[in-house]
Amino acid sequence: MEKTFSFTGAKKIVFGCGSFEKLGEYIDELGGKRPMVVIDKNLADAGYREKIAAFFEGIGMTYELYDRVEAEPPLELADEGAKVALKKKSDIVIGIGGGSAMDTAKAISVIAANKGKAKDYLGLNNIPGPGLPKIMIPTTAGTGSEVTFTSVFIRGDLKKKEGMNSPYLYPEIALLDPVLTLSVPSAVTASTGVDAFCHALESYTSKNSSPMSEMFSLEAMDLIASSLRTCVHNGDDIAAREAMLLGSLYAGLGLANAGVTAVHSLSYPLGGKYGIPHGMANTVLLPAVMQFNLPGAIEKLAVVAEIMGEVVEDLSPREAADMAVGAVEALIHDCDINDTLETLGVERKDFPELAEMAMTVARPLANNPRTVTVEDAIEIYEDAF
Repeated sequence: MEKTFSFTGAKKIVFGCGSFEKLGEYIDELGGKRPMVVIDKNLADAGYREKIAAFFEGIGMTYELYDRVEAEPPLELADEGAKVALKKKSDIVIGIGGGSAMDTAKAISVIAANKGKAKDYLGLNNIPGPGLPKIMIPTTAGTGSEVTFTSVFIRGDLKKKEGMNSPYLYPEIALLDPVLTLSVPSAVTASTGVDAFCHALESYTSKNSSPMSEMFSLEAMDLIASSLRTCVHNGDDIAAREAMLLGSLYAGLGLANAGVTAVHSLSYPLGGKYGIPHGMANTVLLPAVMQFNLPGAIEKLAVVAEIMGEVVEDLSPREAADMAVGAVEALIHDCDINDTLETLGVERKDFPELAEMAMTVARPLANNPRTVTVEDAIEIYEDAF
């Protein structure tokens, strides 16, 4: 191995059924007295507003609830939330939900502490200092945002996605309770679960991967491939939910250190222009990108095929790599995801524009195991159409 690497992540990870009930202890551990809880509207309306109220009443602590987060959140929500946090003198930020809620919570913590504007912090290492202490609590097994240094938003003025990327976005505590994922609907379980698998596969095939990141990425793919179907079709299976959330966590650790690849570069414009949810965009593009990347990642994709249960012992690496693409397509189909770019409302005439936008999402493309041109991006959109 001729490679040097570093490995970073959330400062503390707590995992286990019932761990949410100890949230008060972790707030105390971080010195919090006036927490701000960030949650998305749909989750709040699904009973979490009352669940959170009962919890804080039980521990005798006042809190501020910011429940305006929406899927594919606009950048303005981060600035608005930070204003509320400053007005209420919040001293700790707790994000509960999927990636949108946690990304917004992480951004609020650094904006409120540094008293800046969200747009000034977009890009790599543009956040000037630490944020308020933050605890991230995922309720879906998908994004891995609880252990990443990224917050992604829609720029409505530009009709594109952009992200903040800084070590200051790493949470002080990631609190993962599989029980919280039991109520996730099957369709959301499916799309967020394939999204987590996508993170694991992309970070494994990334040119920036390391032996340590690959260890997490491989284990994530194994856990997700063996548990996601059960979670989708028998959502009350707590053992499968536990394995799935652990797989999502490992995938998040892998992507935080190795980065993602072309799937994300091509999916960002779909969210920015069409509002397609991030997990669904990644799911639809994943097989097409795998097929494109195959010549540049034969050995690794052969390993992926074996991890997914394909019999590869009598096959060449090239043949095994082909089977990896088919295995991922089967996983997506078995999770009842049958969408294409066409069914999601994407228009062919927009492919050149989408491809040009994808080229601006440069960091994932730099990690990709095969060089992607504008023409290549258009062909990948065609394959996913």
